[in-house]
Amino acid sequence: MTFNRRSLLALGVFVALAAMAGLGRWYETHRARPQANASSTLLVHVTNGSDRGPGTLREALFLVASSREPGRISIEVTTITLESALPAIVSGNGISLVAQAGSSLIDAEALPSGPVFDISGPGTLVQGINVRHCPAAAILVRSSHFHLTGSTVEDCEVGVEVAENAGGTLLEHNLLLKNRIGVRFAAAGRDSVIANNEFRENRDAGVWAVRSAFEERDDAIGIHDNMFRGNGIGIVAGNIGVRAERNDFVNAHEADVQIVGAGAVIRGNHLDGGEAMGIVAENARGAVISDNEIEGLTAYGVMLRGSSNTLVEKNRVHNCGYGLAFVLGDPRAVSSAVDNTIIEPKYNGIDVIGDSPVLRRNQVLRAHAYALHIENFTAAGRPTVQAQPFLDDNNFGGSPVSGGVNTAGQHK
Repeated sequence: MTFNRRSLLALGVFVALAAMAGLGRWYETHRARPQANASSTLLVHVTNGSDRGPGTLREALFLVASSREPGRISIEVTTITLESALPAIVSGNGISLVAQAGSSLIDAEALPSGPVFDISGPGTLVQGINVRHCPAAAILVRSSHFHLTGSTVEDCEVGVEVAENAGGTLLEHNLLLKNRIGVRFAAAGRDSVIANNEFRENRDAGVWAVRSAFEERDDAIGIHDNMFRGNGIGIVAGNIGVRAERNDFVNAHEADVQIVGAGAVIRGNHLDGGEAMGIVAENARGAVISDNEIEGLTAYGVMLRGSSNTLVEKNRVHNCGYGLAFVLGDPRAVSSAVDNTIIEPKYNGIDVIGDSPVLRRNQVLRAHAYALHIENFTAAGRPTVQAQPFLDDNNFGGSPVSGGVNTAGQHK
C-alpha cells in the first residue's frame, strides 16, 4: 500500500511538471518574441491573431515603442481581429511592420472609433497588410516619412488620413477599395508622393486634398501613375498644391478630377468613359490642365466655372458629349484654351457662357452640333454677363459656329 501511494504521488508530480513544461512551450510559441539582429534592429514576431495577449500585434507595438533601436514587427498570422484601439506607433527610431504571409488581414469592424494605426513616429514602414471595416481612418499619419506599400485598405471611412504636419509621405503599390475616401490630405506635405496605386469604387473620392485657403508653398503632392476606377470623384484638389500626372481614370460617377482654388497641375492623364465630367475647375486660380487624353465621356471633357488665369492646353478630347466649356470666368484674369484638339463631340465642341476666354489654335473636327457655341448669361434680377471670347487661328473643321461672334481669321 505504501508503495502504491508513493508511485501515485510520483506520477502526479511528473504529470504536473509535464503540464508546466507544455504550457511554457505554448507561451514561447505564441508570445511576441523580441530579438536583436546583426544590424541592431529589434525583431518582434506576431504569432497570435487575438486583440490582446502574448504574441499579439498589441504586445509587439509596446515592445518596439520602448526600444532604443529601430524595430521590425513580423506579422506571421493570416488574420488579426481588433476589439479596441491599438497603441500609437511612437518610436523615434523607425519601425517596419511587415506581413510575412503575403497579406495579413486586420479586421477592425469591432473598433468603436479611432484609427487602426496612429503613425506618430517618423520613419514608419507598413507593408503587405489588408485592413478592413474601419469606423474611422485605417491609417492616421501624424509624423514624417511614412511609407505604405503592397497593402489593401477596404471599406473604411478613410483609407489613409495625412495630417497637416506630416511630410515625406509615400504611398505606392496599394489598393484603396470601397472606402468613403481613399486618401485624404489636410495640407501639402513636403515631398509627399502617391504612385502606382489603384483607387477603386471609393464613394466620395479616391484622393481628397482640400483646405480652406491656399498657402503659397513649393511642395505640391505628386500623384502619378495611379489607376482610378469607378470612384465618385478620382481626385479632389482644393487649395493644396497637387501635380497629377500619367494617371488613368475610368468610369467616375461625378468627375475624374475636380479642382477648387489654387495650386493644381493636371498633366498627361488618360480619362476614359462614364457619365461624369472629365476635369472640372470650380473657382480655380492659376491651374494648368495640359496634355490629357479624354475619351468616351457623356458630359464635358473639361469645364471651367468661375475660374481665372487657368490654362487649358494641348488636350485631346474625342467621342465625348462636349469638348470644353468656359462659364462665368473672371474678366480681369481670363483663362485660355490653346492647341487643344476636339474630335467628333456628340454636341458642341467649345461652349462659352458668360465668359471671355482666349481661344487660340484649337481644332474642333466633326462636331455634331456647333464647333463653337457662345451665349450671354442672364439670371433673374441680375445684369446680363456678356460672352466675348478672343479668337485666334482656330480650326472649326467646317462645323457651324453660333452666337454671332466675328470669326474672321478662323478656319471654318
